[in-house]
Amino acid sequence: MRFDVLTLFPEIFTGYLGESLLNKAIDKQLVEAHVHNLRDWANDKHNRVDDRPFGGGPGMVIRVQPVVEAIEQIQPLGEMPGRLILLSPQGRTLNQPLVEELAQQQRLTMICGRYEGFDQRVIDLLQPEEISLGDFVLNGGEVAAMAIIDSVIRLIPGVLGDEQSAVDDSFSEGNRLLEFPQYTRPREYRGLNVPEVLLGGNHQEILAWRKQQSLEKTKMRRADLLDQHSDDAHDNKR
Repeated sequence: MRFDVLTLFPEIFTGYLGESLLNKAIDKQLVEAHVHNLRDWANDKHNRVDDRPFGGGPGMVIRVQPVVEAIEQIQPLGEMPGRLILLSPQGRTLNQPLVEELAQQQRLTMICGRYEGFDQRVIDLLQPEEISLGDFVLNGGEVAAMAIIDSVIRLIPGVLGDEQSAVDDSFSEGNRLLEFPQYTRPREYRGLNVPEVLLGGNHQEILAWRKQQSLEKTKMRRADLLDQHSDDAHDNKR
């Protein structure tokens, strides 16, 4: 899978791309990641890509010309154009079903905003899919782009040591609820013991316990997920 990221601050990605599972996936050639500096498409001697908003107001707005021309040159670089995503607090909220949808793509091209956002004509001309991490504002889209990359690569075959992990995680395809509690050694620590059911080796009992724990945790912390879980189960029976 190929990721292209257009940003004003490409250095932010240097350490991120060289660490952990993402770095291993790149080394295995399961993933490609290309970071592009928006200033390379600036058309003045100062490499400016932003300007004051028409009509007044605080801050600066990213100009239409460098973004559109950058995407027009970046999209042909791969075997096929990437699914075009603009990271924006006004976009569709990123969740696990959307991550699973994105993971089916061969390529994602992401545009990271800054300042007061983009000239509206960027959206009008490029028609990107706008995606948000939630109802809050970041300094820029780079962290959101990293979140998309991090969540998507987990679903690419060969990236995780055990692919079942991605199925059983909270919100995931095999478990739209919160994940059950996990334990490892030691069996006892400061008076807290690992539940006996996990030590007995009876896999049916362990599975039943984990399902019950998942339901109870979800009921306590995210009851809204239970309604969605019920709707999905009903749809699957049709």
